[in-house]
Amino acid sequence: MDFKPSDVRDQWEGRVAFITGAVTGIGLGVAQAFADAGMRLALSYRNEDDKAATAKWFESKGYEQPLFIKLDVTDREGFAAAAEQVEEHFGEVHVLVNNAGVSVFGPTDEASYDDYDWIMGVNFGGNVNGLMSFLPKIKASSGRRHVVNIASMAAFLPGPQAGIYTASKFAVRGLTESLRYNLAPHGIGCSLCCPALTRTNAWTSAMKRPEAFADSGFAPAKEGELEQFGTAFEDYGMDPYEVGAKILRGMTRQDGLILTHPEHGVDFAEEYMKQVAALPLEECPPGRAHIENLRREAMKAAEAGLKIEMDDLT
Repeated sequence: MDFKPSDVRDQWEGRVAFITGAVTGIGLGVAQAFADAGMRLALSYRNEDDKAATAKWFESKGYEQPLFIKLDVTDREGFAAAAEQVEEHFGEVHVLVNNAGVSVFGPTDEASYDDYDWIMGVNFGGNVNGLMSFLPKIKASSGRRHVVNIASMAAFLPGPQAGIYTASKFAVRGLTESLRYNLAPHGIGCSLCCPALTRTNAWTSAMKRPEAFADSGFAPAKEGELEQFGTAFEDYGMDPYEVGAKILRGMTRQDGLILTHPEHGVDFAEEYMKQVAALPLEECPPGRAHIENLRREAMKAAEAGLKIEMDDLT
């Protein structure tokens, strides 16, 4: 990839970003790319050793140490306190990256309530908590501002072992694509990022299941099964820094959708043709066509920065 975060330093230097799940994997890649662009960082973490390793990387580069905040993204009070801490420390906050998530798989027809509550609570609820806690502060700040919600290619491509995970990522996709229209009038950019196979330890999520959600309907992984699954991430996954740099590039270009992996063109083509083939071959009544045209115009106007009211849709 030709793009370098330092190429856009003049646009982002001094901007304050809060990133969840930011001391390993994609979150760390984003933090490192942002740091190379001169941004000031607050990073959420869970593991002390990972935090120490991240602090050492910043020290080795001669960069300002991030503000590290220990946070469970399902903890609403903790998230609200984190937002206050970031604002108190830096004065303003300009960028939110909702990255933290869990990758847990199993047949959806065998899932328990705990499976749903845990996976949806982290992957979708964590985004909600981030938005609720940080959006008021980002709105109150000035200059260039942006929100990035990191989902997954599962937001477009379902699979037989990933029903709840896929549902959580579809939810993040729908939320983010709608939120973009709401933030445009405030001059705040908003992007959905959907990475694919990346060199992370996401495959270990099932080993870190909280006791509060221990009643799983999924059978325990067979011996060596998760480790074998993890080799795909380690051997073939994209470097997390490259994902982070592509996110920064997309933010700079104000892209609503940031896709980091090029290998999914065939999947998008198949999905598109499947959807087109499912449309009924019949005429649409003029009244319904008029309503849909109003929706299309409203979406264009919202993206251009106009606030859309319910009256604009009928």
